[in-house]
Amino acid sequence: MTTDTPADSPADSPGGGPDRSPDGSPTETPPDIAAGTPADGLAVTSADPPPDTPAGTSPDTPPGTPARVAGAGPRRLAWQRRRRSAVRFWALYRTHRAGLVGLAALTLFALAALTAPLTVGSGVAGVTDAPGQPMEGPSGEFPLGTDRFGRDLLGLLVWGARVSLLVGLLAAVLSVTIGTLVGITSGHFKGAYGTVLMRVTDWFLVMPTLVLAIALATVMSRSLGTVVLAIGVTTWPTTARLVRAQTLAVESRPYIERARALGGGHWHVMSRHVLPNVMPLVLAQATLVISGAILAEATLAFLGLGDPTVVSWGGLLQEAREAGAVSSGDWWYLVPPGIAIAAVALAFTLCGRAVESVLNPRLGVDR
Repeated sequence: MTTDTPADSPADSPGGGPDRSPDGSPTETPPDIAAGTPADGLAVTSADPPPDTPAGTSPDTPPGTPARVAGAGPRRLAWQRRRRSAVRFWALYRTHRAGLVGLAALTLFALAALTAPLTVGSGVAGVTDAPGQPMEGPSGEFPLGTDRFGRDLLGLLVWGARVSLLVGLLAAVLSVTIGTLVGITSGHFKGAYGTVLMRVTDWFLVMPTLVLAIALATVMSRSLGTVVLAIGVTTWPTTARLVRAQTLAVESRPYIERARALGGGHWHVMSRHVLPNVMPLVLAQATLVISGAILAEATLAFLGLGDPTVVSWGGLLQEAREAGAVSSGDWWYLVPPGIAIAAVALAFTLCGRAVESVLNPRLGVDR
């Protein structure tokens, strides 16, 4: 007895068994169709992006986004932004002719100071083995003459650049650091803390800076550290005032209020929002403070308050005064150190004005 197969049997249901040809024999399904591949051979699965998606991007990436940017991490993007900012800054800085002149002069002085041990040697400051006679005038052997001990003044001038530039840079860094901290904190905390800091700043502003530096250098031991400290702790009020004004302007912007509403504390606001916005002003101010610090170091050394064991431009002027070069007319003992001090101070001032003009074009500084 034979039984009929139901119509909904798996053998004959659509998709329930193998396909059969008209003669009843099963047919094989091509592999690409069985895997869900279209007939043109382009495999499209749920895990693969559309065929027109660029390499290195996801389907959610907006059209036109470069693959390298879409696949880059936050740190790489930050470095790319910094690199573009540096290139843009240099392109604008090159338009300032005075700034380029100052930068070229500073480069020459820096190279002379760094290569001094190779060009003039560390024994140029020795007194016992001086190569010339005391107070010789300029000659082929000594282009700038000799000092009262018979030492070559050209070698002393080159060697003194190391101390003068180092003290000026360190004193400027200390001054700008103190001024930045005082300015940001006094602008952020507007209560009694900020008021007290501003009253202390006003006291330092009205007091003569040179008198305070002389008092500190007199009380403390005579060393380069004392000179750096005396200059740094007496020249910061101007920077503090400028940074405080910029801090008040930055904290009045809407995104600071949003940062506080999202839970940002005092340290987060000052370090992540205020400091990056005041740094251009700080950098421009630092280049201007360096020139004043070099002049202050030369003044303290000229008054005999510097380190007597090192050679500096101010120390050369002080030795020339003690040797009576002013009354005897020995100009080669006085003029070269004075010109070097004035040239470095002028070069830093030119660079500072150019940097300030680039970072804040609204100032309208002449080129």
